[in-house]
Amino acid sequence: MTTARNRATDRIRRDRTLAAKTRLLEVPEATEDTMDESTFPDERLELVFTCCHPALATDAQVALTLRTLGGLTTPEIARAFLVPEKTMAQRLVRAKNKIRAAGIPFRVPPDHLLPDRIAAVLAVVYLIFNEGYSGRGRSELVAEALRLGRSLAELMPDEPEVHGLLAMMLLLDARRAARVRDDELVLLADQNRAHWDAEEIAAGRVELDRALALRGRGPYVVQAAIASLHADEPRDWDEIAALYGELVRLTDSPVVELSRAVAVAEAQGPDAGLAIVDGLQLDDYRYLHATRGELLRRLGRAGEARAAYARALDLAHDDAERRLLERRLAELS
Repeated sequence: MTTARNRATDRIRRDRTLAAKTRLLEVPEATEDTMDESTFPDERLELVFTCCHPALATDAQVALTLRTLGGLTTPEIARAFLVPEKTMAQRLVRAKNKIRAAGIPFRVPPDHLLPDRIAAVLAVVYLIFNEGYSGRGRSELVAEALRLGRSLAELMPDEPEVHGLLAMMLLLDARRAARVRDDELVLLADQNRAHWDAEEIAAGRVELDRALALRGRGPYVVQAAIASLHADEPRDWDEIAALYGELVRLTDSPVVELSRAVAVAEAQGPDAGLAIVDGLQLDDYRYLHATRGELLRRLGRAGEARAAYARALDLAHDDAERRLLERRLAELS
């Protein structure tokens, strides 16, 4: 709010000065409103770059920006980071205290410093999209993330990860209308492809091609490539598993390894996928238990599958997910 107020004051002063100088020069008034010093195509994106200050750790930049500008609550941010709500609340307080104690100035960064902040900005946009895509009644966040992604691509057209992120969001959003049916989550294999947005898939693939032409090999480009393969029929599960392996190498994320396990199960059988799942330390992550329940169900181990689904149900926050898990449990019973 302080940043906005100061910018408004500066703009008023600038406009008054311009008007006075214009009258002195006898320039037609129609030309007075053509000046704009900002290089940003989107003022909200400008504020995101401003808030992602490199004096803070990247996680703190992302969390604080999501809380201040992204419209996410502390519990939602905690879920995104896979930490307890109390832990995230403490992180936010520490970040605010550091800003106050160090007197960190929140100014719009000049063009040459934008690449230093791009990793945090991309994470902010990605997590805004992810919260909206999750299906918890926050679909407006998807539109906001896509708008920010397009503005980023306009601002930084030579950054492959920017195009990779936009491609991934477009390819995933193309399937959003088919993800829920009768208030229940629909898994990818069961979705009606007629409800997918073909134009959005094509637009996502154009962005992916742009990222690859820029020699992009980062995590967002790889995720976009995976999303593009998921739009094919039949899906190439060996290739998807290989791309997830590369993504694990880039991110060292157990959540990505869980996704690789799903692809491996499709390519090599549920036993191979379950071997990966059982080696992951994600006990409070609902998707691990849901995945484990599905693999155990396919293997005919009904009792263990029920226990896994029940654990996933205990951890689920979204009603559509809960209904799917309840149906799976009912089918096993």
